[in-house]
Amino acid sequence: MTIPFQWPADYLPGIVAPQPPPEQALWFVFCSSNLLVSAAPPVVAPRAAGPEKLGLSSTRSQYLGMLAGEHCFSAEVEPGTEAPAGWAWLNLRVLFGSLDEPQFALAGRALQLIDWDRTHQHCGACATPTQARTDERSRQCPACGLVVYPRLAPAVMCVARRGTELLLARQARFPKGVYSALAGFVEPGETLEQCVEREVLEEVGVRVRGLRYFGSQPWPFPHSLMIAFHAEFDSGEIRVDGVEIEEARWFDIGSLPRIPARISIARRLIDSAIVELGGTPRPPRRPAP
Repeated sequence: MTIPFQWPADYLPGIVAPQPPPEQALWFVFCSSNLLVSAAPPVVAPRAAGPEKLGLSSTRSQYLGMLAGEHCFSAEVEPGTEAPAGWAWLNLRVLFGSLDEPQFALAGRALQLIDWDRTHQHCGACATPTQARTDERSRQCPACGLVVYPRLAPAVMCVARRGTELLLARQARFPKGVYSALAGFVEPGETLEQCVEREVLEEVGVRVRGLRYFGSQPWPFPHSLMIAFHAEFDSGEIRVDGVEIEEARWFDIGSLPRIPARISIARRLIDSAIVELGGTPRPPRRPAP
């Protein structure tokens, strides 16, 4: 199974930029969480010697490696920077399905590295400015030696089933009418399976059993790794916590509510459960014209 944001097959990661710098490279330039792409179709990231050739001043940049033999960089500009003529700032989620898959995947990696690099310019132990290492993707404090790596926050998600019903829930921040799998971040000292059981019980008062691993997905908003499971209902009545979850229900696979778009592994997990129970997943929604 391929999933949005996973490394492209023809991507070779790199840390140190080539010298001399390439005269043209693929640049993933971000303003906050918005990526610079062509304003008119086909939607592509810019190819240039650097952001300055596009009239942009970057605060910092990172070498990403090579995609299909082409050097790639990430960079960020100050919030509020206007896009150059012929270009636009678009949220990465909006670009799913319009930016080609390898560029979309590498843009997700770029966004995570930008966020990590920006937030680790100073040592968390002694506040000394950190320095980028050249032998690995990390930053090190020259004073106390603390080394920090790009962050990953593991989070589990689960779709429990009861007969031909699926347990789905919604948070207040979801688009209107959308329900999804239950999810939560892994705590220190906790296995993934323990986290699934705890999160489902805490959020909706239901116990699950028979966990089966489904798949995982890098999720660059800002630095999560989603790990998805199927589960079977064990016991309990739905009682939402009122904090994380505003509503949860058992839905028969023949009368499901709106569910997440296919950019998310949550949709793949729900579709998989539908198929296993003998149903037919909904076709992807067509993008608006």
